[in-house]
Amino acid sequence: MDTNEFFAPARTTSDEGGSRSENAPDTETHDGASGAAATEAGVAKVPDVLDVSSVSGDETTATPSGKSPVSKAPRTPVWVDLLSPSNDEIHEIEKRFGIEVPTREEMQEIELSSRLYDEDGALFMTVSVLNRAASDAPQTAAVTFILVKKTLITLRYADPVPFKTFIRRVNRSPSLAHSAETVLFGLLEQIVDRLADVMEQAAADLEGLSNQVFASPEDRKSDQGHQETLRQIGRAGNLSGKAKDSLLNLHRLGLFLSTQARLKKDAKARLKVISRDIVSITEHANFIANKVTFLLDATLGMISLEQNNIIKIFSVAAAAFLPPTLIASIYGMNFEVMPELDWQFGYPVAIGLMVLSAVLPLWYFKRKGWL
Repeated sequence: MDTNEFFAPARTTSDEGGSRSENAPDTETHDGASGAAATEAGVAKVPDVLDVSSVSGDETTATPSGKSPVSKAPRTPVWVDLLSPSNDEIHEIEKRFGIEVPTREEMQEIELSSRLYDEDGALFMTVSVLNRAASDAPQTAAVTFILVKKTLITLRYADPVPFKTFIRRVNRSPSLAHSAETVLFGLLEQIVDRLADVMEQAAADLEGLSNQVFASPEDRKSDQGHQETLRQIGRAGNLSGKAKDSLLNLHRLGLFLSTQARLKKDAKARLKVISRDIVSITEHANFIANKVTFLLDATLGMISLEQNNIIKIFSVAAAAFLPPTLIASIYGMNFEVMPELDWQFGYPVAIGLMVLSAVLPLWYFKRKGWL
């Protein structure tokens, strides 16, 4: 279990010189100590267990002497990332934001109404994200984005590369987590970029496989090489299929977001760029799928040709040794009247006939180019 909360970076106000940043935690407490609650670079991370009290509890600000402390409104995170949360964590989130988080089984449903919907002003969006793309068994993991008021909640039971990369980027540059919409589009861009990298690598791998399949017979390896080639082609086909599934989910999510009036003009422009990238990567994924089919047919054709060559060698050998076998069979019969058996040169002549009957067919096949 790992739950992280990210807050918008502090912004200095130009109205009052030296005043505290907007939405920033208190920097001074009653005893004069520095505000330890302020997290580095405006990002608060809560590992393992979500500490709701640390965010939702009342906070007080230091006031001039003679005045009582003033209660301060709790800060609202722009992003709550739930990675394999426990039931208690899910219940805390539901109580805190007034939503009903979909179960793991509901996240796996494929109908559009169960993946993209608006419930009491909260947007629920579930997509399939490519995971373990570099392994021999790539997978797709369901990830749910919940956009409620000014907070984005992500629910996932896997840790794909785009999330790891985006979290590192946010830790380096907190401005990437300026708002919930900014985090949402940043994650979508990171997922699309990862899919583009995977498709580029798949295209390069298929190019190497193409050179291997159509290599000269001297450079081509044996059946073991063909088995490895078929395995790599199958992996590339499986990877492109799962990438296309992820791209289809992202395309549907983009269409769903484009109908939401809550998105501002700049957000819709950013969404339009993401949608164009999804379309272009989908076309590239279709090209890779077609190339996988072509290479699979070509590899099976090469295997069939090699098998035909082997069968041809056996057929020629059988045809070449048929006449000697016939001669040997005739003189192996136990008839009483066989004049050649009493002939002084009968044995050498029989051997010569068998050799000649074997050489003549081989010479003929060679002349015809069958060998």
